[in-house]
Amino acid sequence: MGKLLPVILAVIGLGAGVGAGIFLRPDPQAEDHGAEAGDHAAAIDCPTPGPDLAMADDHGHGGAAGPELLTEFVKFSNQFVVPVMGDDNVQAMVVLTLSIEVSEGAKEAIYNREPKLRDAFLRVLFDHANAGGFNGNFLNSAGLDTLRSALRETAFTTAGPIVRDVLIVDLVKQQV
Repeated sequence: MGKLLPVILAVIGLGAGVGAGIFLRPDPQAEDHGAEAGDHAAAIDCPTPGPDLAMADDHGHGGAAGPELLTEFVKFSNQFVVPVMGDDNVQAMVVLTLSIEVSEGAKEAIYNREPKLRDAFLRVLFDHANAGGFNGNFLNSAGLDTLRSALRETAFTTAGPIVRDVLIVDLVKQQV
């Protein structure tokens, strides 16, 4: 009887799991209605943003009464590695993962310009490291805002008005 009890409990647990899965399964008709609503939302004509992107806030809304902008996110295929120099030697390594927020349909243009963007971003990151931007409490909002702003300007200069923002997805500093 002692060896039979775990088997009985396993069968009861398996049956309860299958029953819960069947009971909690989503309604197939509700999924179809959700897809139709998504198609309808995609069909809504949204005006394109004007040339003044400085009016857009962090949530993708234009000015005070502007419509929501349609954007996509492009993640770089590789991380950025930046050495932090000390007294003639490397004191730490900073590893960043960046993404670019672009106008809808502009992903391919960013992928085509990725080598040029990587080069420009590395220049900004090296300058930031050499200016002491990764020393001390480098995670404060003022320091990161300075870095974000410089990256955004560089992306806009390199790729043009399709760029909305540059996002710092991951940031790690490893002491050497």
